[in-house]
Amino acid sequence: MLTIGNEGFRLDFESEVLNMTVDLLRIKAERVAKGFTQDYVAKEIGMNRSSYIKRENGNVPFGADELAQVAELLGHYSDIQIFFTMNVPERKQ
Repeated sequence: MLTIGNEGFRLDFESEVLNMTVDLLRIKAERVAKGFTQDYVAKEIGMNRSSYIKRENGNVPFGADELAQVAELLGHYSDIQIFFTMNVPERKQ
């Protein structure tokens, strides 16, 4: 089962749960490395600058389609996983 929320997404398998979050700092770093402004990225994905800034700052979660568009624009569509971090919970003792 796939669950998407403000804190990222969660994949539930029978034997384990994978918790992953969108790495907003990586998105920003890749954008800056390409020399793209927030306004440019926003316009390219069909969003206004204010809405994009809210997503890049983590105030509003990226939708799956939005994240795919950003990854494609930044040249990472085929390796979109670079924009996620794995959250590994501490084991219960």
